[in-house]
Amino acid sequence: MKQFLLIFILFSSAAIFGQNEKDIKTYIPELLTTYKHLHQNPELSYLEKNTAKLLAKKMRSYGFKVTENFGGTGIVAILKNGKGPKILIRTDMDALPILEKTDVAYASKVKQKDIEGIERPVMHACGHDMHMSIWLGTAKYLANHKKEWKGSIMMIGQPAEERGGGSDAMLKAGLYQKFFIPDYALAIHIRSNLPAGTISYCPGYAMANVDMAQIKFIGRGGHGAYPHGTIDPIVMAAQFVTDMQTIVSREISPTDPAVVTVGSFHGGTKGNIIPSEVDLELTIRSYKDEVRNHIIKALQRKANAIAASYRVPKDKYPIVKLKDVYTPALYNNPELVQQIIPNFKKLFGNNKIIKAEPVMGGEDFGRFGKTKEKVPIFMFFVSVVNQAKYDSYKKAGKILPSLHSDLMIPDPEPSLETGIKAMVSAVKSLNK
Repeated sequence: MKQFLLIFILFSSAAIFGQNEKDIKTYIPELLTTYKHLHQNPELSYLEKNTAKLLAKKMRSYGFKVTENFGGTGIVAILKNGKGPKILIRTDMDALPILEKTDVAYASKVKQKDIEGIERPVMHACGHDMHMSIWLGTAKYLANHKKEWKGSIMMIGQPAEERGGGSDAMLKAGLYQKFFIPDYALAIHIRSNLPAGTISYCPGYAMANVDMAQIKFIGRGGHGAYPHGTIDPIVMAAQFVTDMQTIVSREISPTDPAVVTVGSFHGGTKGNIIPSEVDLELTIRSYKDEVRNHIIKALQRKANAIAASYRVPKDKYPIVKLKDVYTPALYNNPELVQQIIPNFKKLFGNNKIIKAEPVMGGEDFGRFGKTKEKVPIFMFFVSVVNQAKYDSYKKAGKILPSLHSDLMIPDPEPSLETGIKAMVSAVKSLNK
């Protein structure tokens, strides 16, 4: 049975790629070198200058017409090949402020000042180095095999995904107006909880709206022994953290996913001093825009009510401030998904293609489908865990390092090959 399955997969793969599939394997050594370089030399959001230059140089060598510094450090690479669908393929370029603790020889030791001027350790802990390498391999294949597809390809190297503003900057710079409005937009993201060679997808809502918010509670400081002469912002803020839990549990429909989390609570300097102010930082997650708007308004309403109950003057009421650019929900167009997934199943086998559940993580790729043009988009997920590592963790009952972990590292070769085959297959699916 296993032998029959292998023959079937090889036959299906040949039917999709013809004799050119072997070319992808010849790309892997060069792409592996590029991947390791990108991993070893990460750059933070809005600062991806060297990364963008490397990608632009390679795309020109493949025959793409490249525009640099678009919407910040973004790059746009265009390849036209007659009449056919116009397809956008996006990769993100930025890394995270994390100190890497993997034991690979090409681990990052980079430190970089972020846009606030604070020096941070830097690591590609979310797989953007793998995204870029797959993106390059896809571009090279499409450029070398123009007989297999028709139309126009727009390859996007996007900055600042981790801060939610990169896609917004590129769209506001006139991406669709200065180049073309795509018929479809595609992207890959890695997954860190399944073995390499597995692809997962989620039609409809797949990832959440993400807002980061700050709230400052202002009171009247004083001696801890004489609290009656103060307005204690720690008590106010603590009550707010408790009260806000009822927004999701009692104001939002149980069928509408939503999360509000306080991740930072700062106030005071000493145990016998009541401070004058307390700062909170929150994350707000949802799918529907009306749910997002309700939560933001409800947070302000509850904060005001608490301040009023503690006799805080109205001019010192807390203000809910949204931080950075919000990340819109990722909605995978169901019709587009259905057009692509059958080829994935033919290429890799049904057992390697998994329908996933939606998650409350965020991805600003969703913004490419939320403009007035309503471009159908699809982001699918390529798993990257080494098979032996996956098996050993599963046997021991251990949890694999997640995305954004200082220990997260892909198994590069099978991940590259799977990702390139999948993205090329997706492009071909749209040429039918």
